[in-house]
Amino acid sequence: MRLITLASAALILALFINSQMLTEEKEPKLKKIFNGKDLKGWKAPEANIWWSVNNGILSVKSDPKKTGSILWTEKSYKDFIIQADFKFGQGTVDSGIFIRTESEQIQIGESGSLKRDMTCSPYIPGKGYPVEAANVARLLKKTDWNTIKVKAVGGTYTVWLNGEKTLEFKSDSAIAVGPIGIQLHPDRDMEIEYRNILCASLD
Repeated sequence: MRLITLASAALILALFINSQMLTEEKEPKLKKIFNGKDLKGWKAPEANIWWSVNNGILSVKSDPKKTGSILWTEKSYKDFIIQADFKFGQGTVDSGIFIRTESEQIQIGESGSLKRDMTCSPYIPGKGYPVEAANVARLLKKTDWNTIKVKAVGGTYTVWLNGEKTLEFKSDSAIAVGPIGIQLHPDRDMEIEYRNILCASLD
């Protein structure tokens, strides 16, 4: 009986490993969508005073009037994965990744309405934060680089922070196709940095 049990356990383990390998193989290789030199491939706002690039880092800083800004990809996406490193700077950081539209966002930093950090949680205007990401307080490094990864398949959003899954959420208001955006929230005095921005289409 013990031999049969051990053999069964070994078989289950082998099947699990094989399944994981197949899943990883299906996920396409992430490619740079930020070249670390300039904003090529992105739609910089007119009279840009918010977004700058230096030594591989995309720096985002509020203007004196705190008007806010969004940096959009030139390319539109259907299903995709985006991954980026981010590091909080000075002020009350309120940023995030827009998914195909300004109405679907994965938060990075403090929520203006809740007055607390909601990194990795989805924000949808009119609905607020329908669910909160798990374990972010433990995973988030406030003074160092973090890595966020967002997978959008239709309206299903899966989010990882520093390699750990924190959220899976199904939005009933997602749109099918659109660009990816990075937000500088208005009415904030803040700075945030991004680097190693990678993406892959899944369709």
